[in-house]
Amino acid sequence: MTSDEALMLKFQRGSREAFEELYARYRGPLYGFFRRRLQAPERAEDLAQETFLAVIRATSRYEPRSLVRTYLYGIAMNLLAAERRKRAKNKEAPEPESSAEPRSEETPETVLWVRQALEQLQAGDREVLMLREYEQLSYTEIAQLLRLPVNTVRSRLFRARMALKENLQPEAGAKAKAQETARNAVVAIRAESKVRPRPAESEA
Repeated sequence: MTSDEALMLKFQRGSREAFEELYARYRGPLYGFFRRRLQAPERAEDLAQETFLAVIRATSRYEPRSLVRTYLYGIAMNLLAAERRKRAKNKEAPEPESSAEPRSEETPETVLWVRQALEQLQAGDREVLMLREYEQLSYTEIAQLLRLPVNTVRSRLFRARMALKENLQPEAGAKAKAQETARNAVVAIRAESKVRPRPAESEA
C-alpha cells in the first residue's frame, strides 16, 4: 500500500487520485477526533472538511519532515482551538466535550460510566490519553502535537490511565460483574476507533 507521505508528495505534483486516497483514509478518523471533543456532530463534520481544505491551501508548503498523520492532526488541533476561542469570544457557554464512548455492544450504563470517568480527568491528561488510545498516535507524535517532551507525555499518559482506572472502580458493595464491566470498558477505549495498528512501542 502506498504510504501517506508518498500520496502527499503525489498530491503536491497535482494528483487528484492521491488526495482522494488520503481523504478516504482520514475522513473518518478526523470526524471522530472532532466528534469526541464537540457535542454537535454537524460541526464535527464541518471541521473535518475544513481540515482537508487547509491541506489543499497549504499543499505547496508541505515538507515530509513528519508523518502526514501528525500533520493532519496538527491542523485539526489548531481548528479545534480556534473553534473554542470563537465560542469564548461570542460569550457562548462552553460546549461540553463529547467524550469518546465504547462501541455499541457495550451497555448504555457502561457508555455513561466511561464518559463520566473520562470527564473527571484533568484536561491535559485526558487529551494525551485520547490521542494515544483513540487517535492511536505514538508518544513522539503526541509530543510534537502538544509541544511537550516525550517523557512528559509518558508521565501524563501513565497518570491518566491510573486516574481512569480509579474513576472506573465501582463503589463499595457493587457486584463482581460491575468490576468486570469496568475492565471491559478500559479495553473498549482502545477498540473504539482504530485507524491502523500503531508502531510497536514500549508502554509507559
